Amino acid sequence: MRHLVRGRKLGRSKAHRKATMQALCVALVREKRIQTTVAKAKELRRYIEPLVTRAKVDSQHNRRLVFGELQDKLATQELFDTIGPKVGDRPGGYTRVLKTGFRGGDAAEMALIELIDFNESEDSSSAKPKRSRRSRRGGGSTAAKSTEAPVAAKEEAPVAEEVVEADEAPVAQVEVEATQEQEAAEADVTEAKAEDAEDASTDEAPAAQEEVEDEPKASEEPTAETPSDEPTDSDEEKKDA
Repeated sequence: MRHLVRGRKLGRSKAHRKATMQALCVALVREKRIQTTVAKAKELRRYIEPLVTRAKVDSQHNRRLVFGELQDKLATQELFDTIGPKVGDRPGGYTRVLKTGFRGGDAAEMALIELIDFNESEDSSSAKPKRSRRSRRGGGSTAAKSTEAPVAAKEEAPVAEEVVEADEAPVAQVEVEATQEQEAAEADVTEAKAEDAEDASTDEAPAAQEEVEDEPKASEEPTAETPSDEPTDSDEEKKDA
């Protein structure tokens, strides 16, 4: 029976298990939060927390002991320079394990292990704003609505104005450009009509002058005398003879 047997074998030999814990410790010191299986996360707490406790007292002896466990110079420096001073007032329990579900391939239970003092998102989310109680009576609800309505209107009005101005500016520019183009086209049409009228008037002027010149000639030609039916003096003398 397995009574009083401490630790987890994790399906590894002693040397392999030690290398795994060493790599996880270095990753946690550098990143302040890592994701692994629940079994490894719980076993990692037994390795990392004694090292953090030693990092609270910065001495050459403690640095050598921690470096002997981690075998990483940068991780040791980070542990003593950053993590140790920040957790100096905490008497233990430097890490937190949060279960996140199951892995897709082998359905292993996964978890997040993180340093508590470096988890800023958790601290900010924990401070939730307090919600005010509202009564179900008519007066309280109307008063709350009346107080909330002006605030909402004030907040929404600038946004709406900005949106309307932003939408109307391109449309106004397009309309102005369209009107300018239309006016230019109308001006061109009027100019073309004026030129055509001038050409027509210049063509009609010589023709009119020619007609005016032809009319006097026609009036100057002698008209043929038509014989009249009235009797003349010569005719009367012939009749008397």
